[in-house]
Amino acid sequence: MPYITKKFKFCAAHQYWNIDWDAEKNREVFGEDSRLHGHNYTLEVTVKGVPDPDTGFVTDLGEIKKLVNKNIINVIDHSTIEKDIPWFKDKQPSTENMVIWMWNEIEPEITPGQLHRIRLVETPTIYTDYFGPEN
Repeated sequence: MPYITKKFKFCAAHQYWNIDWDAEKNREVFGEDSRLHGHNYTLEVTVKGVPDPDTGFVTDLGEIKKLVNKNIINVIDHSTIEKDIPWFKDKQPSTENMVIWMWNEIEPEITPGQLHRIRLVETPTIYTDYFGPEN
């Protein structure tokens, strides 16, 4: 079964902070990331499926682009994630949580094909993959 991936870019800021801890414990656990900081993220959306016999495509990448821009990029780009996106209330704005939010925002609307993976690259050496709640 073929897998096709579309990449997106966005910039966003976040701060790791647990309101139940004092400043010293937050700095101890989160280090420099306890301060507000930002990243230039790369998002990869991978869809799998059987190619359409007429087009040869697993899915319409133009529709994927519209869906991801509407539900993710236009919401998160140039935001302070934990302050601007209601889903992150009471959640850390980690890449682990971000990929779950992203999956939930687009998975129900992907057709044809099936969402296979969300990969979020935060830095050249850090990325998170998510294959959905059942995996």
